Amino acid sequence: MPRFDLRPEELRDYRPEVAEPVDFDAFWLRTLQEARARARPVQLRRSTSALQAVEVYDVTFSGFAGDPVSAWLTLPTGHSGQLPAVVEYNGYGGGRGLPHERLAWAVSGYAHLFMDTRGQGSMWGTGGVTADPHGSTPAVPGFMTQGIRDPQDYYYRRLITDAVLAVDAVRQLDVVDPERVSVAGVSQGGGLTIAAAGLSEGLIAAMPDVPFLCHFRRAVGLTDRDPYQEVVRYLAVHRDSVDEVFTTLSYFDGVNFAKRANMPALFSAAMLDQTCPPSTVYAARNHWAGSADIVDYHFNGHEGGLGLQWERQAAFLAALT
Repeated sequence: MPRFDLRPEELRDYRPEVAEPVDFDAFWLRTLQEARARARPVQLRRSTSALQAVEVYDVTFSGFAGDPVSAWLTLPTGHSGQLPAVVEYNGYGGGRGLPHERLAWAVSGYAHLFMDTRGQGSMWGTGGVTADPHGSTPAVPGFMTQGIRDPQDYYYRRLITDAVLAVDAVRQLDVVDPERVSVAGVSQGGGLTIAAAGLSEGLIAAMPDVPFLCHFRRAVGLTDRDPYQEVVRYLAVHRDSVDEVFTTLSYFDGVNFAKRANMPALFSAAMLDQTCPPSTVYAARNHWAGSADIVDYHFNGHEGGLGLQWERQAAFLAALT
């Protein structure tokens, strides 16, 4: 797999101008106010499990339009007092799976909320349970073009709202210290991490790992990999909708959320990543409003650093909590 993007020395200074709607802040303020007005109390149900080192809870919280969103909450057994929390988001096509699949944060002393992804969860892994009850205009199979003609109807408006309200939900739990909440995720989860960081107040840290949903104009024209190629296939048919589509996408671009994220961040980028090209990751990192470190994996594709990156995240977060 050859290198296809900017050189490392170019990436360090890559800070492109990205289209930002004049009503970006008003759009998201209205969206979140409407969703919060319809929120119901968080529901917790203790889950039977063979796991001994953690407690597992099946969580339901209110997301976009008051829709129920599922999550797993795992806590270290024998915990006392209020715990720091990590809210984690999943990659494209995956669901929340099973609780034993993600234990690292809980066994390290954190409350860990792993959010299900509405409408997804049937492409890989062990599935999801959260429906997306909202319809779409004609779209390419996948999620990238659902409702893409209007930001009000776009799929990621709903999913990003869920991600922000997951932070709200974890802060309502007695076991969690609301002043020590961080967000994390890989790929699509990394894009949601950036969005939640830009739209949430008082987070202690953000950890976007090879993030998706950044610098759409460049990504869509640079890589031939899905999910960005879903937009290419859509525009190959809807030839007269280019401006309309990219206007919608500008409301959901990670670069615009990064400009509003003022907590410390730890990014990762993979130099051979043809799914989320490194220049799109650096575009968000270099616009980050707070301090933002980044780890480069020079010989990796979209798998990035895997367990090694988690170790770096754990050390980064321990220094802040």
